[in-house]
Amino acid sequence: MIGAGLVVGLFTGLVVATFRLAIEKIGEYLPIFFQFLKNHLAFLPIAILAALLLTFLNGWLIKSEPGIKGSGIPQVEGQLKGQLHYRWFSVLPKKFIGGILSVGSGLFLGREGPSIQLGASVGQGIAERFRQSIVNEKILISAGSAAGLAAAFNAPIAGLLFVLEEVHHNFSPLVWLTSLAAALMSNFVSLYFFGLTPVLYMDGIESLPLAHYGSLLVLGIFLGLLALVYQQTLLHLPQMYKRIKLPAQFYSLVPFLLLIPVGIFFPYFLGGGNQIIHQLSQMPFSFWGLIGLFVLRFVFSMISYGSGLPGGIFLPILTLGAILGAIFGLAWCRATGLDEMFIRNFIIFSMAGYFAAIGKAPLTALILVTEMVGSFAHLMPLGIVCLVAYMTVDLFSGRPIYEALLEKMVAPDFGHFKGEKTVIEFPVTVDSPLAGAMVRDFAWPKELLLTSIRRGETEILTRGDTVMRAGDSLFILTDSGLSEKMKHAISQLENKNQTPT
Repeated sequence: MIGAGLVVGLFTGLVVATFRLAIEKIGEYLPIFFQFLKNHLAFLPIAILAALLLTFLNGWLIKSEPGIKGSGIPQVEGQLKGQLHYRWFSVLPKKFIGGILSVGSGLFLGREGPSIQLGASVGQGIAERFRQSIVNEKILISAGSAAGLAAAFNAPIAGLLFVLEEVHHNFSPLVWLTSLAAALMSNFVSLYFFGLTPVLYMDGIESLPLAHYGSLLVLGIFLGLLALVYQQTLLHLPQMYKRIKLPAQFYSLVPFLLLIPVGIFFPYFLGGGNQIIHQLSQMPFSFWGLIGLFVLRFVFSMISYGSGLPGGIFLPILTLGAILGAIFGLAWCRATGLDEMFIRNFIIFSMAGYFAAIGKAPLTALILVTEMVGSFAHLMPLGIVCLVAYMTVDLFSGRPIYEALLEKMVAPDFGHFKGEKTVIEFPVTVDSPLAGAMVRDFAWPKELLLTSIRRGETEILTRGDTVMRAGDSLFILTDSGLSEKMKHAISQLENKNQTPT
């Protein structure tokens, strides 16, 4: 599986690096085009025709393959849960082309979601080509997802953690080893294309003085509350777009037409936003200028994503977080007398905290920003901000955004009997009532058979008196169409037998 992961990583790296290169090259000419348009408004009809053409092309792609809509991350999660099924040979080229047309056009969309779905499609294609089992196919889809994020941001460890924390919610050894191999190989390919410099490299940033660590608690709460606003707005976008009297595949007409005035007035603020993060760390902005920039980025990113175009929210979230960090940092420095050079610190902390709160994936946020910035000197304050922001969202029952988006796409459906056997892996955590209990102590669902337990490097065949321990991985035989239903049933079994403390 590690060898298969390397193969997935190689091909994912080539696909995503090409995808990323195309978007970046187009992005270099966008400000020139809009500056020209600003000075020669006679060409405005041509820009409108281009918007109509982009709408038509993306509409045709989405209608022919609905699976390419949006970020792509909820689709991948749905695949791995058995709730959604896609033809990789259809998704791969159409997501590639649609993503370039959407993200490359300058809309406030990110490349990372499409990159993850492209990687997942590569993993699925390789699994089908070599006739892998359903279990191995899901492992390779996971590996491709990790490789996609690694190539998109030159962040292999964040790619691995994203799959474990956001997609699987457990640390299966087979999944993480295969995903790590894929992410490292994919990142190696990406480095060959783009060099060794981190995507958001920031040099010479001093550590925040300990006397100002109290600001991290305030910042975490601030980001958590605004993350709730982001989540609720994003989840209500479909209802807003339904009021437009257009077929769903042509909703993109709205952002493409609005892109023209946005590009004319703000040509250097287009795209996912990584260039804005660099500008924030190098150029002084006024407080109200930052507020205006945040409103612009927030509103137009919602309009861009809500249309269903193939593009992600990962990088736009990081950009919004960076702007919020600059706003908070400027206010804090002026209120306390802290040197304004530390605003850059708050920008870094806020990128991680805002994403941790919205995605409810604090480990991924922590490592992603660390890898993108290229410095491990800020792990402690990053961790504090991520934890507090996460707790704030959790206090108000905020949910992981990709999980919530998946539920908007498909009603909870735990499958049906297919007549094909599969083996699922279920971890026994420290807080699980399964830990320390015998196999016979639980009323297991009749559609499954607990076959063995992996304990360290040893595999144990189970009997009724076999004691399960924390850290064990349970191997369960069931029907492939019921695998997610069985995982859900075991989780319910754990909750039912949970002892109050």
